[in-house]
Amino acid sequence: MVSKNQIKLITSLQQKKYRKQHQLFFAEGKKVIQEFLDANYELQSLFVTDDLFLSVDESKIHTISENELRKISALTTPNNCLALFKIPIEKNVTLSGLVLALDTIRDPGNLGTIIRLCDWFGIETLLCSEETVDIYNPKVVQATMGSLSRVNVVYTDLEAKLLETKLPIYGTFMDGKNIYKESLLKEGIIVMGNEANGISNPIEKIINQRITIPRFGKLQQTESLNVATATAIILSEFRR
Repeated sequence: MVSKNQIKLITSLQQKKYRKQHQLFFAEGKKVIQEFLDANYELQSLFVTDDLFLSVDESKIHTISENELRKISALTTPNNCLALFKIPIEKNVTLSGLVLALDTIRDPGNLGTIIRLCDWFGIETLLCSEETVDIYNPKVVQATMGSLSRVNVVYTDLEAKLLETKLPIYGTFMDGKNIYKESLLKEGIIVMGNEANGISNPIEKIINQRITIPRFGKLQQTESLNVATATAIILSEFRR
């Protein structure tokens, strides 16, 4: 059974201020939850409609009905389990290798997909501007499908962080150099900009390598690519 206080707590975690206050986030679905368990995230409570996690401490498991699950789920069609995890302490990072940086990404689905792409292409560190959507937003957590547990995401003053580094800084612009014709280094920071406005002016001034994905359509009328789609293409080229 799930209590009224538990329902109030879990539903409040859909908002960033309450996630910060309680230092908790939630994940839904057996695969996603298992990824966090395997990565040793600290489990606070597990709500299930069936016996799905036999290795979890029984004191943390609450068996609930499907109707109760609907009351706490953030999904339109709830899965069969929901888990509360402690938000881990953010790690200090040394920038090396290939790093991805996000300048004010707002859409949770885009951020979740980008985190999965980092996991796929072996990008260990993802820098996020402080204005970027929170990685523990339930929609972000679900979109990562567990990859969040394997990518080190750091929120920072992006301008200050980029000014510190000696790595080359690549930025994606419509008027940049054709990425398919450039010699891309194995080390560097790739900056992806906001969905509507691209890379902000302060960050643009720091970038020393401007690149673009060229358009091949005859009419050349498409304004831009979705930022997650563009990230996939760019990471693929850097790893090729």
